[in-house]
Amino acid sequence: MSADFSALHEPLVEWIYDRTRADPLGGVSITEFGQSHGLTENQTYQLLQFCKGQRLLDDRHTTHDGPEANLTPRGLEWMEERRRRRADPAARAVAARRGLLVWLWHRKHEDVLLPAVADVLNDPLSLFEGERLTDRGIDRASAYLSAKGLIKGDRNASSDGPVQAEITAEGEDCVDNYQGDIGAYERRNTGGNTTIHIGQNTGNIAANSRDFTLNATTHSGVDLAQVVMAARALRQAVPILGLPEDDAAEVTQLATRMEEEATSTNPDPSRLQRWRNQAVAILSPVVSGALGSVLTTYLGVVLPVLPAGG
Repeated sequence: MSADFSALHEPLVEWIYDRTRADPLGGVSITEFGQSHGLTENQTYQLLQFCKGQRLLDDRHTTHDGPEANLTPRGLEWMEERRRRRADPAARAVAARRGLLVWLWHRKHEDVLLPAVADVLNDPLSLFEGERLTDRGIDRASAYLSAKGLIKGDRNASSDGPVQAEITAEGEDCVDNYQGDIGAYERRNTGGNTTIHIGQNTGNIAANSRDFTLNATTHSGVDLAQVVMAARALRQAVPILGLPEDDAAEVTQLATRMEEEATSTNPDPSRLQRWRNQAVAILSPVVSGALGSVLTTYLGVVLPVLPAGG
């Protein structure tokens, strides 16, 4: 039997995280995890090596008695960020809407007529950050998609949205051409200029323009007032950057964290640097045009690379 390590590595990291709360970087035997997923001992070792390749786990505690694993600092940070995303109601709502829409697209192409909306909860498309979405969340997603004209179907007295539904032509267009990203689908015909306010600087910025500039005052070290301005500018720009919906929600969350940290009693520059790096990592591969470039540059100006030990 072959093992799907790409599907099992995230559950393993979380399984270890849950069992090492008292000692986050301590080791734990993973034999039980392997057995519960039908893995041989050799496959369990291979899964651990796969996770090591992702730099999420290490095996420094492994002995001849069986495979043991511990979270790496990167793995611990990955889990903490995952739990934050999982607890974000806006991100969960986005995932529910997208998952339900794509699921109904598949049912339409399988010639399933008016499937029960709740059946999506039996599908991997109803997982968000490894956790199953709720009946209530799916009902709200159904109501939202129906209001947007992306699905249609039958309601009952106790539901907000259709309990049996099918995807509409508009919904199919959203999945076919925008991978179910409802925000991108709704922005498809949006044009014109958008005004972005950064501190005292105000300018008309076209989403795909090449002809504008943005000035930031810099000081040695980290200027927290500038960080706040950059975070607000980033959050304000998210709707016109054309990001996938999940990425847009994450960038918004990162910008909010940066602003809250910069205005806290004892700001931590390393946290600001980490969140800035995460935002840039999302923006850089997917955002084209001058606006995305200027925002990433601006973040680099107000949050320069910290010196070692800083």
